Amino acid sequence: MTRERVVLDTNVFISGMLSTTSARPRAVEHAIEHGQLLASTDTLRELMTKLMAPKFDRYVSRERRDAVLVRLAPIIEVVEVVQRVQASRDAKDNQFLEVSLNGRADVLVSGDRDLLTLNPFRGTAILTPAAYLSRER
Repeated sequence: MTRERVVLDTNVFISGMLSTTSARPRAVEHAIEHGQLLASTDTLRELMTKLMAPKFDRYVSRERRDAVLVRLAPIIEVVEVVQRVQASRDAKDNQFLEVSLNGRADVLVSGDRDLLTLNPFRGTAILTPAAYLSRER
């Protein structure tokens, strides 16, 4: 059985680290355990930059954030973005649509309304973390 190809937006990753009770950490764990994570160099750069921002020092230790990056590095498939996208109202969100399109993603998990309103996007389902977890497999 092939693994589902999954794009997680940066905010899902980060809020998944900060919360233990919401659907976000469960969605991240589910994607890691059962899916093939997809990212581009741009989305990885954004994740590293935001994750290591000093504003998170009081919530999550740098060591834990480093450990998350070390855990993710070998399991993320880095997608080369050949086909660009200009579909979101928020231009910063286009990078996730580009990964989805170029990586032939099955699902993009996001809490961002600008992305969620585009569901489905060129064959990729765009779901909230809760919807991602609750759908039938």
